[in-house]
Amino acid sequence: MPRAVLRVFALSAFLLVAPACSESPARAPQTAEAVAALPALPAAPPLAPAPAAAEDAAAVPIAANDPTWGSRNAPVTIVEFAEFQCPFCSKLEPTLQQIRDTYGPETVRFVWKHNPLAFHPNARPAAEAAAGVFALGGSAAFWQFHDTAFKNQTVLSPESYASWARDAGVDGASFDRGMAAHGWAGKVDADQALAKRLSAVGTPASFVNGVSITGSQPFDKWKVLIDTELAKAQALLASGTPRDRVYLASAAANFTAHPPAPEEPRAKEDTTTVHMVPVGRGPVRGNAKALVTIIEFGDFECPYSKRAEANLDEVRATYGDKVRLVWRDQPLAFHPRSEPAAELAQEARAEAGDAGFWKAHDALFASQPKLADSDLDAIARTLGLHQDKVQRAIQTHTYRAKIEADQELAEDFAAAGTPHFFVNGRRFVGAQSLDKWKAIVDEEIRHAETLLAAGVAESNLYDALLKGGQGPAEPAVRIVALPPGAPVKGSAGARVVIQEFGDFQCPFTKRAEDTLKEVLQRNGANVELVWRNLPLKMHPDAELAAEAAMEAYKQKGALGFWRMHDMLFINQASGGKPGLQRDDLDRYAQQLGLDMAKWNAALDGGTHKDAVLADIKAAEDAGITGTPAFSIGGYDLGGAQPTAKFQRLIDRVLKSGPAHAPVLVTTDRVVGQGTAAKAGDHVTVHYVGTLQNGTEFDSSRRRGTPFEFTLGNGSVIKGWDQGVVGMRVGGRRTLVIPPTLAYGQRGAPPKIPPSSTLTFEIELLSIP
Repeated sequence: MPRAVLRVFALSAFLLVAPACSESPARAPQTAEAVAALPALPAAPPLAPAPAAAEDAAAVPIAANDPTWGSRNAPVTIVEFAEFQCPFCSKLEPTLQQIRDTYGPETVRFVWKHNPLAFHPNARPAAEAAAGVFALGGSAAFWQFHDTAFKNQTVLSPESYASWARDAGVDGASFDRGMAAHGWAGKVDADQALAKRLSAVGTPASFVNGVSITGSQPFDKWKVLIDTELAKAQALLASGTPRDRVYLASAAANFTAHPPAPEEPRAKEDTTTVHMVPVGRGPVRGNAKALVTIIEFGDFECPYSKRAEANLDEVRATYGDKVRLVWRDQPLAFHPRSEPAAELAQEARAEAGDAGFWKAHDALFASQPKLADSDLDAIARTLGLHQDKVQRAIQTHTYRAKIEADQELAEDFAAAGTPHFFVNGRRFVGAQSLDKWKAIVDEEIRHAETLLAAGVAESNLYDALLKGGQGPAEPAVRIVALPPGAPVKGSAGARVVIQEFGDFQCPFTKRAEDTLKEVLQRNGANVELVWRNLPLKMHPDAELAAEAAMEAYKQKGALGFWRMHDMLFINQASGGKPGLQRDDLDRYAQQLGLDMAKWNAALDGGTHKDAVLADIKAAEDAGITGTPAFSIGGYDLGGAQPTAKFQRLIDRVLKSGPAHAPVLVTTDRVVGQGTAAKAGDHVTVHYVGTLQNGTEFDSSRRRGTPFEFTLGNGSVIKGWDQGVVGMRVGGRRTLVIPPTLAYGQRGAPPKIPPSSTLTFEIELLSIP
């Protein structure tokens, strides 16, 4: 592992440096630094003929439809239950690659099982997509998809899955049909049922010949276990056990002797933190003075939102006026009919109030998945709506502002998937069982009745229930110094400067171009765009393309740069073939009328290499690892995001000014004695970590175990590496750590929300 695994928060690694993520193309994906270093998997050898005793009867079963790497007769088999959105699964990948490189496919076999966790909204769709890739393309296609997904953990979307599947050689039409019909959901369900039976409740959870190993453990721990199992396998072979039965025998013995008990307890979905989600003016179903308010972020095309409806109806029937339901629109980008359906429902509300909305709501879910224009027309007729108004709303996006406001609220509270509920402010994700619904509603009824008995007025009940809760997350800050002489588009001296770190070979950077044009058009003189080169190593033509654009800039100024910029993206790939190789670049230069002698000298001699490297260094210093990445007046935005997300940050800068770099605040409560701690010291501390609202998320004191780490080697978050320096033994210091020095925009779900400022009370116990 490139960094030592740090066990904090009951060994859940809350002080680990969060793995960097990137947005990138499927063929040559962007990646966190550790994952980018992984070599390509060697091709797995052909599987041996099926054994007489099928492996689905093993203590840790292996099914015929499980993706595998390595020989069927390998003496050691590793079965991993994992998912693609889990940062700990991503963190484990370099270690698993080291195992492959060390032992090879004849010695170790890997088997993948899906276990998407409920609080990772993108994990389930990604699992179904991966299962589909395996079903259509086999193990080789699956592992290519697997590698790409982990290297692009922030770009888990249906568009990406379809692109990655095609890159893996899967028939696109078959994949699209299967995904639309949830054709591979059964495989994921079966794996999850098995995970539950084996008590593999978190991810990653692995079994080495049936021996449980949980979490992102270091290579040394894996090596000890694998070497032990190799020795035992050799003994089995020596005693006459056939090679194709070694796994069956090993798993039976090991699983019986060592039932899986998690060494690294993983936090479940956090339903205890209260989030201050406003009721606002959304459609309400139920008593305005209800004891329990359920706010739902839903999507009319989402099958899981539809699945949740039956239990919601049962909850309303059971609790009556004690419960009210508030709807918030969250049409997901990969559901193309969700936004038109939301427009219809909002038009129904405009014509017939909340009652009209809920009739449309019920009719839309009843019609799902049939939400084509003809289906919406039929619903409008049935509800007695003005069809011309409904059609106009759908065609002109009459209610876009309202829908986008709901989406922004969802983003504020990290409600990324659907259905996503807040029950009196407590997060409740997915199509949960009726028993779970009743449990949380009963708890909240008791809580509300206690407040009323204490004198809280019914009209103030919801505010009282949310008092002291977690507010909206602040946008992440990404301060990047402006370089002199960079290519600029827009109004010089504009109030909002957008710096774009882009890669001419990245399809996601290309995808962002239309959005940026709209942003510049919409904001006029208020915005200027600055281009920064960030050619990624996995894009072989990107660096030379960047140098080509800079030579066009040198010869023809900003106009020449942006014309070359546009040509590079237009010709990024032609007919599936690269369009950015040297002969392509020469052709574009000729079309732009550049001086070819100067052109050849610049590209052959690397004239602009230093300028490109300077941009790469600026990106590294700012923690940017993928493209496209944007700093908007100092606020961070990653990926090819919709216009609304750009506009939200632009409006913030226009209203309040540019962001300022947050700083670490340290306050000494007790000054210790002896030598001051410095980088390189191995220190022992006690600590208590809290969120801004006072919620404790971690405490070594509560566990009764001090924590040890090496100061300044990057094994803890930056705020600790900086904030513990200078402490003396016996000293007590308060650290207030901004998100950029903690877990950034991603947070550390489920305990630490995105963009969280953290407070730590630290006592330095010893410096050896």
